[in-house]
Amino acid sequence: MSALSPHRLHLAARVLREGGVIAYPTEAVFGLGCDPLNRDAVMRLLAIKRRPVEKGLILIASTFDQLLPFVVLPRPDLQQQLDASWPGPVTWLLPARPDTPRWLRGTHASLAVRVTAHPGAAALCNAFGGPIVSTSANILGRPPARTPLQVRLRCPGVDLVVNGPTGGLRRPTEIRDAVSGARIRQG
Repeated sequence: MSALSPHRLHLAARVLREGGVIAYPTEAVFGLGCDPLNRDAVMRLLAIKRRPVEKGLILIASTFDQLLPFVVLPRPDLQQQLDASWPGPVTWLLPARPDTPRWLRGTHASLAVRVTAHPGAAALCNAFGGPIVSTSANILGRPPARTPLQVRLRCPGVDLVVNGPTGGLRRPTEIRDAVSGARIRQG
C-alpha cells in the first residue's frame, strides 16, 4: 500500500499531465520527475537540476509493460535477469527504441529504466498512467535531497513536492548494462 494519499496521488498525476515537475520519494532519496514525453517538462527538470541533456535520464515504472514504448525487448536470458531484479532497486540500461526521444536517452543508444519497488513511486506511475522521469533531487554533483525540506532548499522551481517516506536505502539504486553485463553504478 502506498503511503501517499489518493488525493495527493491524483494531484501529482495532474501536475505531471499538465507539464509540471514534481519531487517524490523513491527507494533511497527524493527524485525529480515529469512526463517523459513532454519535452518542455524534461527541459525544465534538467534546468532545475543543472544536468546536461547528453547524460540521459532514468524512467521508473510500476510494471515492465509501462516501459515497452521506450525500450527494445531484451533477449529471453536478459528478460529473466530483469524479472529476477524487478520490482526492485536495480536500474537497467536497455537498448532504446529508435523513436525514444533524445532528451531521455541523451547521447546513448540505451535508456536507463527501473520497475520500482517503492510503493509510493509505483502508485504515482499508476496514477499518472505510465512511466515517469526519475533523477535525484539535487543540483548535479551535490548531495541528493532525502526530505521534502531539502528538496525545497536544493531544487527551487519544482511545482509540487509529494511528501512521503523514502525506501530507506542508503545509496542510490544500482545501475547495470543489460547488453554488456557491466555494473555502471554500485547500489
